Amino acid sequence: MSIAATVAPELPMLRRFARLLAGSQASGDAHVVATLEALGADPSAFPSELPPRQALYKIFVRLWSSTLPPAAFSERDYDIANAAERKLGAITPLPRQAFLLRTVEGFSLAEVAAILDMAPDEVADLIAQAGREIADQVATEVLIIEDEPIIAFDIEAMVQELGHDVTGIARTHREAIESVRKRRPGLVLADILLADGSSGLDAVNEILASIDVPVIFITAFPERLLTGEKPEPTYLVTKPFQPDTLRATISQALFFGYRSSGDSAAAADGARPA
Repeated sequence: MSIAATVAPELPMLRRFARLLAGSQASGDAHVVATLEALGADPSAFPSELPPRQALYKIFVRLWSSTLPPAAFSERDYDIANAAERKLGAITPLPRQAFLLRTVEGFSLAEVAAILDMAPDEVADLIAQAGREIADQVATEVLIIEDEPIIAFDIEAMVQELGHDVTGIARTHREAIESVRKRRPGLVLADILLADGSSGLDAVNEILASIDVPVIFITAFPERLLTGEKPEPTYLVTKPFQPDTLRATISQALFFGYRSSGDSAAAADGARPA
């Protein structure tokens, strides 16, 4: 099979990535065309040792970096209406690449490392930097619904490391509702099974009935939410979780702002779960 035929199914997603990276449809498409032209001129440059999608993104990023794009989007060239996408321009270029590859394109940490020719821990640092830069724009208050003290402490530390404040740590459905009444959060991180046998999912649904807030479920029982029937949660992190996965998901949820719950129709429309 020719390289053109191999990469053709991946082009729509690459165009999306290029658009977000460049800040305009025209500029993004121009970089995609340049990538295809480079592959046509030198097919041996295609990293055949990688899966086709990963190899295509690797070539694209390599060419993108060689053109030295501006660090921020140009208002004159900017033609993306989504306000969340507009904020991408404030993120330093390399962390922006790592953040988009991980959170929007869905590559694993190891896959992003291969695309960027970096070590996985370096990529994790870039994603964390992107999270801090995002927090500079959308710093918020976070409610943690988690009944295991050690896990709650770890989550709280990560949230604060990213530049956000914690409104409270709730161990039960009742504590979660009372916390929201006292102090409205801008993000909710929720387990499903709570200390007194109550449901974190029920707590989230009750919270979403009164306020519009993004939610990330952190659970050891993802099958209870990922049933194959819509709607499903947009943001889901499985226990035991990798810290970089949770950090990236927090930044993604705040950046793109989709509401995520077991009964929220918007949950079916957001970015892919982590």
